[in-house]
Amino acid sequence: MSSEAPEDTATKAPEAPPADTTVGQDGAGADLNGSELQEPDYSVEVTLNDLQADPDNPLFSVKSFEQLGLDERILKGLSKMSFRKPSKVQERALPLLMANPPQNLVGQSQSGTGKTAAFVLNILSRLDLSTQELQATPQALILAPTRELARQIVGVVECMGQYLDGLIIGTAVPTDSNTRPQKMACSVVVGTPGTVMDMMKRRILASGGIRVLVLDEADNMLDLQGLGDQCIRVKSALPKTTQIVLFSATFPDHVTEYSKKFANNPNEIRLQHDELTVEGIKQLYIDCADGEEKYNNLVALYGLLTVGSSIIFVRTRASAAEIEKRMVAEGHTVASLTGGIEGSQRDAIIDAFRSGQAKVLITTNVLARGIDVSTVSLVINYDIPEEHTQNGRRGEPDYQTYLHRIGRTGRFGRIGVAISFVSNKDEWTMLSKIQSHFGCQIDRIDTGDWDEVEDTIKRTIKNSRAQAGFALRK
Repeated sequence: MSSEAPEDTATKAPEAPPADTTVGQDGAGADLNGSELQEPDYSVEVTLNDLQADPDNPLFSVKSFEQLGLDERILKGLSKMSFRKPSKVQERALPLLMANPPQNLVGQSQSGTGKTAAFVLNILSRLDLSTQELQATPQALILAPTRELARQIVGVVECMGQYLDGLIIGTAVPTDSNTRPQKMACSVVVGTPGTVMDMMKRRILASGGIRVLVLDEADNMLDLQGLGDQCIRVKSALPKTTQIVLFSATFPDHVTEYSKKFANNPNEIRLQHDELTVEGIKQLYIDCADGEEKYNNLVALYGLLTVGSSIIFVRTRASAAEIEKRMVAEGHTVASLTGGIEGSQRDAIIDAFRSGQAKVLITTNVLARGIDVSTVSLVINYDIPEEHTQNGRRGEPDYQTYLHRIGRTGRFGRIGVAISFVSNKDEWTMLSKIQSHFGCQIDRIDTGDWDEVEDTIKRTIKNSRAQAGFALRK
């Protein structure tokens, strides 16, 4: 259960957006410095729960949003967001999502393919905003693993639903401990599982009218003991008729099986596995003698980190705090964001990073998933991500987290750089396994010549070929 007080920030969708509003396919709009779609080439597999379904049905796949019979106000919102036609995933997912009676769906779809827009479009099409009472009654619930991703999704709902009269969006995320919870009077709720469960328990979030439940980054939430339990409790409080929609960039086999039980008898969509690669991200590593040399190399890299925006991933909150403290003391400008920081401060930090006021962000895995900031050109794995072990011994590399981490750069057709630090035999073994697992080349950086290092990284970052997009692989 969330130990922090929840925040209810219900707001009406804006009525007059800028004419050039665009949205990145991972969720963040232009005002949040998100990426525009440059869709890579891939194909989508569909598995229907009804084996008798007719694949020749005109709504089995759509080539335009108009084919879906959407409200003109939603179509107007889409046009303002520069959505001219459905992405490949949307072509197949939207007819399944929007069919009546509603059916559950499990979707494996990488960042940049339109999954956020797909589930938001489905939600908006199912809302009844005909009375003030309904406008203030939660009808759809979107769960995300972090407050940062939840806030990003809120931006998509606001932007896409900007012309829907009476649309009110509520955010249910952990916030400052002195904030008093208020009743959620809104039609769409976006939040984190612990806070939503807490608000339901306090009876400040009514669940009886919810028609759609979406889990974004579902593999992560269902696989983690705490979040998985919370998601189950939230689902159990909803009407039996609620449509369940699970989306994630990756679905390990054991989570896939569990997800089918969570979303009973679902339709499924997924990218073909052989289409899922890490192409488009230049992967490098630095060999360090020990922890102190790790830090010294990070400081030496600092001047390069500010070429664009950079994220430094560390294993623990304590490491993030220590690195920030040392670098600030030496006159470097960095920001740190971890789960231990309270809500309003976390919002201020991520907003400063999105706007470019802070160029270098030190964080734990709290930002490894879903966050779309187009200016990120460099990711540092200060600590190699690894699986947790019961006895505290060094475990296997966490392949999915590595993939999600480096996916914060090289967004949608641009080239990005990911540098991993290796300071002992365990880390070297894990990096070797990562290289073998993904079939990728991770080249060594020679720290004996920092001019050459600078030239390599800057040359790669500047090479922003639109066709060299990357995709996530299971």
